[in-house]
Amino acid sequence: MERLRAFLLMILAKELKCMINKQKLYLLAFVSAAMVLLLMNITGAAPFAYITNQGSNSISVIDTTTNKITATIDGAVEGPGIAATQDGKKVYVANINNDTVSVIDTATNKITTTVPLGNETTQLVPYAIAVSPDGKKVYVANNGGGCVTRGGWTVSVIDTATNKVTDTIEVGAEPYGIAVSPDGKKIYVACYDNDGVDVIDTANNTITAAVDVGSFPKGVAVNPSGTKVYITNSHADQSTGTVSVIDTATNKVTANVLVGESPYGVVVTPDGTKVYVVNTGFYPNYKSTVSVINTKTNKIIATIPVGKEPNGVAVTPDGTKVYVVNSGGIYDMPSSVSVINTATNKVANNITVGSNPIAIGQFIGGNIQNDEVSGSNLGFH
Repeated sequence: MERLRAFLLMILAKELKCMINKQKLYLLAFVSAAMVLLLMNITGAAPFAYITNQGSNSISVIDTTTNKITATIDGAVEGPGIAATQDGKKVYVANINNDTVSVIDTATNKITTTVPLGNETTQLVPYAIAVSPDGKKVYVANNGGGCVTRGGWTVSVIDTATNKVTDTIEVGAEPYGIAVSPDGKKIYVACYDNDGVDVIDTANNTITAAVDVGSFPKGVAVNPSGTKVYITNSHADQSTGTVSVIDTATNKVTANVLVGESPYGVVVTPDGTKVYVVNTGFYPNYKSTVSVINTKTNKIIATIPVGKEPNGVAVTPDGTKVYVVNSGGIYDMPSSVSVINTATNKVANNITVGSNPIAIGQFIGGNIQNDEVSGSNLGFH
């Protein structure tokens, strides 16, 4: 944003220099007004967060600038898996009970397509979902509801141009989390009952490595450079948890970081310096927190209390805010989303959403920070 402002000021300065006679004053006024409008449009083009509410079969749409709910999408949307494209134009929702994926057009906040993953005799139980960086593929982790006989443990590959399943990849027991590398060449799948992570080559949709991590892994996140993968391990008694750090060059675990109780969702900031880990907590006390890891030292630099029984987490494209989904527990209402200021590592807002929200994936879309700024695409030559 600062680079853009500097560029616009430079253009304005050039116009001022050449407008030295009164005949061109009208053009100066026009250019000045255009600059102001452009800055207003860019500043207002913030991404949105999409939160699946399992208790009400709906999605709460949050404007991350105002932290206000701007829309509620009703219909056959269940989650928990949800992922937005990087341009923020589409959102994909894995529906756990009917083996489908809902496709949402964010311009209208309407479901445009429902993609079937299996058939009447194959119950896949889709759980987590991820979109390729170019938006051409969607990958769905099907955990079979913990039972391989219900349909197997697989990853469904959807072509977004046709909204059809083009491939099905068999993976380890009970895939819970899934993420795609920044270059789109690899998929990382956390297999809960396998205590491992399967690495898939997207060129041929085959497993190229299986990495042993901690017990009962759930969440997966890849850093922006694609050099590290972070896996949350909830462990058998759930009273402790760790994050395994995988070196993607060697597919080896290089560190195990002790975090809070029963960690679930995990996300890396866009600059790659911090990892935010959601600790769901353990019955009956539920010490629900977020652990913040310094990626250089693999040390905890902050522990942030949030709402009860959090599960999912996502970061805004500019890295200034982290959104944590708090289910509130089955009998505790209202549910909420905690908004963490990454500069202070404090909760800045709590937003009330629908019933029993469980949103697993990169549920924030609309990365205007990636747009290239040049004289040609702004209309200046």
